[in-house]
Amino acid sequence: MIKSFFVAAIVLLSCALIEAAILSNIAIIPAIPDLSLICLLYISFHNGKLLGEGSGFISGLFLDFLSAAPFGLNCLYRTIIGFVAGIFNKTINTEGLLVPALLGALATIFKSILILFISFFFPLAVIAYNPISWMFVFELGINTILTPIIFKLLNLFKNSLVLTPETMV
Repeated sequence: MIKSFFVAAIVLLSCALIEAAILSNIAIIPAIPDLSLICLLYISFHNGKLLGEGSGFISGLFLDFLSAAPFGLNCLYRTIIGFVAGIFNKTINTEGLLVPALLGALATIFKSILILFISFFFPLAVIAYNPISWMFVFELGINTILTPIIFKLLNLFKNSLVLTPETMV
């Protein structure tokens, strides 16, 4: 389990660095695709609640350090997303194209709902999504398109990322 957690942390750190250093500097895209959210979904769906919420917290921590968001915001909602996705551990077949795309869309919508909910408690610190803005629609669309691709890419590293039943604790 420790090996899977460290490999997941490296994957999530790589995604956070790509988002913060490369994708955020491309001026023509209206919103940054959330690569670490997609990787978190994969890790949570294949490993369960415990590794899902731990990976969600770590990915949020990486993004909190790399972004201008209030410290702890990304940790909070990504931990919740990792836990909720981990509830469906090995019950949803993520091998095709349609199901991962649907999961990516649902996770992006759930993320925006969580941020909207958190913004009610911290209205001056947290900027909520506008669900009818082009920025949200673009992020929803690009996450939906990228989820099956990233799931297929992460399947190449399945031996290191996914716990086998013998090693689950």
